[in-house]
Formats: sequence, structure tokens, C-alpha cells
Amino acid sequence: MPETTVAIVIGASRGIGRHIALALARDGMDVVCAARSTRDAPSKLSGTIEETASEVEALGQRARAVPCDIRQEDQVAEMVSRTTEELGQIDVLVNNAAVVVPAPFSEITSKRWDLMLDVNLGGTVLCTRAVLPIMLEQGSGRIINVSSGAVTDPELAAQLGIIPYAVSKAAVEALTTALAAELQPRGISVNCLRIESAIATEGAELADPGVDSGWEQPETAADAVRWLAAQDTSYTGHVVTMAEAREAEARKARP
Repeated sequence: MPETTVAIVIGASRGIGRHIALALARDGMDVVCAARSTRDAPSKLSGTIEETASEVEALGQRARAVPCDIRQEDQVAEMVSRTTEELGQIDVLVNNAAVVVPAPFSEITSKRWDLMLDVNLGGTVLCTRAVLPIMLEQGSGRIINVSSGAVTDPELAAQLGIIPYAVSKAAVEALTTALAAELQPRGISVNCLRIESAIATEGAELADPGVDSGWEQPETAADAVRWLAAQDTSYTGHVVTMAEAREAEARKARP
């Protein structure tokens, strides 16, 4: 990687996205924190992009808090424009934002179905398309998508009422591997982290105040993204779990 590396983290106001932003900052990256939750427009969950950006700066890195609804192409374009104007480049994009609205498939409204597909898949597509011209001009870049164990566990997806979420994440994985094949000759890697177990985020705790303390912590997912971001761009087209990334990091550390 170049001496200065700039990452955009989508969904960085809280939870996994916030921890990804901080993990990348600890690795010396400047970070653009993008999400809808801002100081002026907070959600019912704690956390804003300004707070995450302040934490990044406290680690000694440059940060920008950029409000962005990734369903809106003009807002995505503005986010990318601000990044290049103020930080000069885009080396890493982490497509982390997602929404899930549980319901049995027979009861899902078209509005809820469209929301999950628009954010989880459509947002990933819009953000990726927006950064590609910059990465292609640079001749390098890393795109990291985030998926879910629901993709490979249909019984779980049905039990939890998250079939549209699983469908959207399966599409993200297919996008990852196909786009990796297209972009590999251009020096851009595209990989995906499949989060295979429940993560104790603010959203999970709101949905279930008795959230199991044995759930994985957001730092585990952030460490896996950090590992993917550190790989050479020749490492591309992979869908890895947190456990696989952790084992790969452990192998590297062994004498």
C-alpha cells in the first residue's frame, strides 16, 4: 500500500462499521465515515459518523464524517467527490451498511423487500460503481463487501424471517466473485467477509435486550476486514469468514 491510504467505510456510525473504521485507522489509514446517522439527524440507536470520525482522529489519522444515504446516487457521488477533493485518493472501500426487517416470507410487503434489496445490494453496487473510476485511474484499490452466514444457512434464514436479507447477501457474494474476475487485470481486488455468527451490536441489543453475552463482538468482524485490507491486490475473489481470517492471521504470526 502507499504511505498514505484512504478508506471509505459505509455504515460507520456504530456497530461493526465503527469498529472497522477504528481498526483501519490503527493500521495508519485515513478514514471517511459514511452513514445516515449524524449529529443533526441521529437515529434511535446511539452513535453518529461525527463521533466515529473523532475517534479516528484521536488515533492520529485524518477523518471525514460524510452523511450519505447509499440508496441515493447523488449522495453517493457527493461522498466520493468529497473524499477525493479533501483526502486525495480512495484506496479501500468497505461496503458494510445493511438493513434487515424480519418477517415470514408470506407476510413480507413489497416495500420491506425493496428496502432490503435497495440498501444491501443496491447500495453496494452504487458505492462500488462510484469509486471505480478513481481506483481504475490509480491502477489499484481494494473493495471489501460484507455478507452473512444466512447465505449458507437457509433454515436459519427461514427461522429468523430474514429471507430477503439472505437473498441480498447472496447477491453481494456473487457480485464479489464476478467483479473480482473483471477487475483483477486492473490491479483492483474485490473480496467479501461473510459474518458467520451473531454479533453483539447496538442494533442486536435493541432488538433483544437479553442479547447473549457469548455472541461475537464487533471487533472480531473489524479484525477480519482489517486482514482483508492488508492483503495484496492479487488476493481477490474470495469470500472468507471471520474464523478463516483469524486463522490466516494466526498462521502469519507463527514462527
